[in-house]
Amino acid sequence: MEAMEIEREKTLQRKQSHYQNLDNIFCIEKEQYRGQQYSQIYFARLHFMRTLLYSLVPNWKPHIPVCTVLGLEEGKECVIVGTLYKHMKLKPVILDEYSKERSATPIVEPPNFMHPDDYLVLEDESGRVKLDGSVLLPSEFVTGVVVALLGKETGSGSFLVLDFLEAGLPPQIENPIKPSEDKYVVFASGLNAAGSASNPLLFQLLVDHITGHLGDEKEQRIAAKIVHVVIAGNSVDIPRGLLNGQNLASKDLSQLSGPIKELDIMLTQIATGVSLDIMPGPNDPANFALPQQPLHRCLFPGSAAYNTFRCCTNPHFFEPDNIRFLGTSGQNIDNLEMYSEAKDTLEFMERTLKWRHLAPSAPNTLGCYPFTDRDPFLLESCPHVYFVGNQDRYETCLLNGPKAQLVRLVCIPKFCETGVAVALNLRNLECHALSFEIQFNS
Repeated sequence: MEAMEIEREKTLQRKQSHYQNLDNIFCIEKEQYRGQQYSQIYFARLHFMRTLLYSLVPNWKPHIPVCTVLGLEEGKECVIVGTLYKHMKLKPVILDEYSKERSATPIVEPPNFMHPDDYLVLEDESGRVKLDGSVLLPSEFVTGVVVALLGKETGSGSFLVLDFLEAGLPPQIENPIKPSEDKYVVFASGLNAAGSASNPLLFQLLVDHITGHLGDEKEQRIAAKIVHVVIAGNSVDIPRGLLNGQNLASKDLSQLSGPIKELDIMLTQIATGVSLDIMPGPNDPANFALPQQPLHRCLFPGSAAYNTFRCCTNPHFFEPDNIRFLGTSGQNIDNLEMYSEAKDTLEFMERTLKWRHLAPSAPNTLGCYPFTDRDPFLLESCPHVYFVGNQDRYETCLLNGPKAQLVRLVCIPKFCETGVAVALNLRNLECHALSFEIQFNS
């Protein structure tokens, strides 16, 4: 009897959190494609951002008139608002891609398409004008960003930029009621189950840590505080050579289904005790264009049996305990790295918040669905946590806004290459890396 009471006292209860999914804005199931082009999503973006910037201009330049591109007068100082277009000398062209396929000599693409001769153009409904000056650096911007510019038209017909205004961080919901005790959200990305670079033992260590089957009682007490897990894209490594449009033999079908079965076995272990979200990534069996729709539940027969398991969109928007999380599987930031420059990944993330747009380079250089009446990537509220998956290394910082906004930025590294996941504390938004390593003694 005494032994049973002692055993009962040692039983650890996992902490719980109130979870709310906000992915509806990224769902396209009610959208109808009628052959529309991308002009409408650009118009919706410009309309929303211009209204916002017009409200900020009086406090920025109170005595300067606001006009359109068509209304510019030579030598007269004014403010214009429009969408930036970046003319890039090295930007890939589809006809060039076709010629490369037919060429016997492979052409190596640069990791970044920046060139010293790149320049910016501002567009609105009335026209477009080339931008001059050293204030607005082409290396820091991409096509699709909406800004307000102070300047004047020159004799050559260009617009000399003297100053510029970005929308800045969106407003943030005031002081959510944070937990009084430690509760953790764990992020993992780039699992690449069954891939050549993936180690299943490393993945199992992560699963065992989350489920409390790893370490001593101290470690288990920490694991009991994990209330939510997010898998941020690139969860499986499917052999691309098999996806050639031809009918597959039975042995090839097993190569396609094998990685997903292995992933499902691992995720089932997590879903038995912890709330779990899985997002699609660029290498997962999901649609290519953003927003990527949830992976089908039939891919995960074991995990889908639990109501703790959720297939989510990419981008993913959710609230555990009223703390707002927003994140992607990395395509938006990877695309910015190809077409602009920054000191690190965190600066790219900060720019998307200040531009109030999650994927400003879509649809120009990043594929997205051709929405007709809205742009779902516009940021109307500021998240408390902004995360990006499938990055080269773990990075994090706190971003402070001018109106008391506080955002935790998190870069989640590829787990299959680094063995690193990330744990974030809901109580104070502090986060740390969870590093796993396997060593075999010879």
